[in-house]
Amino acid sequence: MLRWIDVLKFAKYSNPEPPRRLELSEDQWQARLSFAQFRVMRQKATEPPYRNAYCRSYEPGVYACRGCGTLLFDSSTKYHAMSGWPSFTQPVARNLIRYAFDESHHMQRIEALCNICQAHLGHVFPDGPEPSGLRYCLNSESLERLPAAEPPLE
Repeated sequence: MLRWIDVLKFAKYSNPEPPRRLELSEDQWQARLSFAQFRVMRQKATEPPYRNAYCRSYEPGVYACRGCGTLLFDSSTKYHAMSGWPSFTQPVARNLIRYAFDESHHMQRIEALCNICQAHLGHVFPDGPEPSGLRYCLNSESLERLPAAEPPLE
C-alpha cells in the first residue's frame, strides 16, 4: 500500500519503472484525443469541478488512462471526497503512476501522471481516508471507466 511518504520519495528521487512506455508526438496526441482530453492530459488543464463524468459515478469497474488504456484505478478504491473530481485512495499497482512536484497556480502540490504515456491525470494529496491517507484527485477527461470483467484497452 502506498502512503504519502512513498509519493514524496518518488517525486523527489525517482519514480518506479513503468511496465511499458507509449511515446507519441503532439500531433499524434491531438489526433487521438478530443479537444477537452488533449487540454487536460497534454496541456495540464483542469476540468470544471462537479461537472465531469465520474465525480458522482460509483458503478463497479476499473478506470483506465484515456491516452494508453492502462488500467490505473479500481472502483473499490473510489470514494466521495466532496472535491468536485473523482477521488481514489490507491492505484492498482505502484508503478503505474508517475509523481512530480507542481508549483503552478501559486500552490505546492504533487502531480499524478500516467507512468506509461505521461498523461496528466490530476494531483495526489495526503488528506484521504485511512489506512493510506491518500487522495488521488483526478480529471474525468483523463480516465475511462470499464466494466470490471472487460480487458484493458491497448
